Amino acid sequence: MESKMELTPRSSSILEAVVHDHITTAEPVGSRTLAKKYKFGLSPATIRNIMADLEEMGYLSQPHTSAGRVPTDRAYRFYVDHLLESHHFPTEVKNPNVEAILQSIHEFNELMEETSALLSQLSRQAGVVLIPNLRKTVFKQIEFIHLTSSRVLVIFVAESGLVHQKTIELDRPISQNLLAKISALVTEEMAGLTLQQIRKKLVKMMEEEKTQFDELLKQAVMLSQKAFEDEEGEGDLYVRGTLNILNQPEFANVERMRALFKAFEEKSILIQILDKCLDEAENVKVTIGSENQIEEMEDYSLVTSSYKCGNLSAGVLGIIGPKRMDYSRIIPIVYYMARLISNLLTNR
Repeated sequence: MESKMELTPRSSSILEAVVHDHITTAEPVGSRTLAKKYKFGLSPATIRNIMADLEEMGYLSQPHTSAGRVPTDRAYRFYVDHLLESHHFPTEVKNPNVEAILQSIHEFNELMEETSALLSQLSRQAGVVLIPNLRKTVFKQIEFIHLTSSRVLVIFVAESGLVHQKTIELDRPISQNLLAKISALVTEEMAGLTLQQIRKKLVKMMEEEKTQFDELLKQAVMLSQKAFEDEEGEGDLYVRGTLNILNQPEFANVERMRALFKAFEEKSILIQILDKCLDEAENVKVTIGSENQIEEMEDYSLVTSSYKCGNLSAGVLGIIGPKRMDYSRIIPIVYYMARLISNLLTNR
């Protein structure tokens, strides 16, 4: 009899086979199936007893009394951790066509949109890309452009290549000539800083005596305050390939479909999960079902990785699919795409 307290090598092998078979078939897995398909050298009765132990340990569940068993979130976690530790993946993903497509795109937001589409195509699941809010952005350039006597367009350019813009209202008119000088001064002072660092610097500059007497500096601080206030939205999210998930047999269930559409329509649900992955040190992160800590995402897994510009995290990309997704194929795709995007952003 297998120990009910911990996995043995034999029960681990059985558990891995159950997860693998369920990923392949989407059906509950029975002891006779395992005895026929896998060379364990064990009888169906012995395998059945081990599976009963695994169920008691929380690794398997039985949807119907007469059916086989299916993996729980705990079983998928065991399976994924084993994959990540053993690096037991197929040949490294490399796709010259994908690389050529992405290298031909020069506009940042278009690059992110195409990346989500390619993630979906490669995985046959849903591809997602998060551009985080400006709170975590490192700025490279800030431009102020005259629109009317009372309105100015502000263009923020991030180190990653992200371009963000907003319109601010003026208390009194400022000429384009003066705006150009202010743009140069603000860029010189603020380049290489995050939003939080910029706000701290603005407070310090306001307290300095020279700001009161230097008209250019005074105008620069005033415009910068307006430009950098209220810039902590959710960020931008690109999602492609939702229908790929709906084609999976387990999502014939109407309630599961409804939860999926809610998660994808209320983008804050996905942004909340993906935002947690932004500062992860590991190359690829896998969150499974209940680990997402959001009810609408309990039937799904996310495989994510941050993409970088130099040494700085610039955002998160990944793949969403059923918990039954083929992790051995999906994890290398995410790893490959994250490195590819990081290289493109860093070498621009």
